[in-house]
Amino acid sequence: MLILSRKRDESIIITTNGTEIEIVVCNIDYRQNRVQLGFKAAKEVTILRREIAGARKRGDTDGLAS
Repeated sequence: MLILSRKRDESIIITTNGTEIEIVVCNIDYRQNRVQLGFKAAKEVTILRREIAGARKRGDTDGLAS
């Protein structure tokens, strides 16, 4: 695991070699023990919270917004 510190409005760029996908992660805000992150990626890239991805994988879609 890579752990990085970023100041507000600083970003991290993630690139994969095989498919040329670039994802930019931005630290938007930090309040009340929560970090807001912004993601910029191509439309064909799906970005999900871990719990949503796990529910989809299990086929458990009750209460999940699409």
